[in-house]
Amino acid sequence: MEGLYQTLPIVAVSLFAIATIVVTTRPAVDWRVPATISMLFLGWSLYTIASEGFFAFWGEHTRNAWGNQIWFDLLIAVAIAWTLLLPKARAVGMRTWPWLALIFASGCVGLAAMFARCRYLEMQSNQGGK
Repeated sequence: MEGLYQTLPIVAVSLFAIATIVVTTRPAVDWRVPATISMLFLGWSLYTIASEGFFAFWGEHTRNAWGNQIWFDLLIAVAIAWTLLLPKARAVGMRTWPWLALIFASGCVGLAAMFARCRYLEMQSNQGGK
C-alpha cells in the first residue's frame, strides 16, 4: 500500500488541477460532480477509518507544525466554503443546521454532499422556471 499512498496525492492534485480549469471555463457545475466526489471520498474515508481507526486523524494533526498547519488549512477552507455556500443553500430552501452537523462530523464529505444537493435544487428551480 505504500506505493498507493505515494501515488494518490499526485492523482488528487492532478484531478484538482483539471477540475479547477474546467470549472473556470464552465462555471455551471452539474450536481452529479460533487455528489460523485462526495461518494468516492466517503468510500476512501470509510476505508481509512476501518484500517487506521476513527480518531487516528487527530494524531496526524497534532504530530508537528505541519500537522497543525494542515488542520488549520482544512478548517479555514471549509469555513470559506460554508460561508459562500450558505446563502445559496438558504435561497433554495435547504435547512442548514443538519448540513452543518454533517460537515462537522465528516468534513468535506458532507460539504461536497451539501454542494451537490444545493446544485440539484438550483437546477430543479431553473428547470421549473422555463
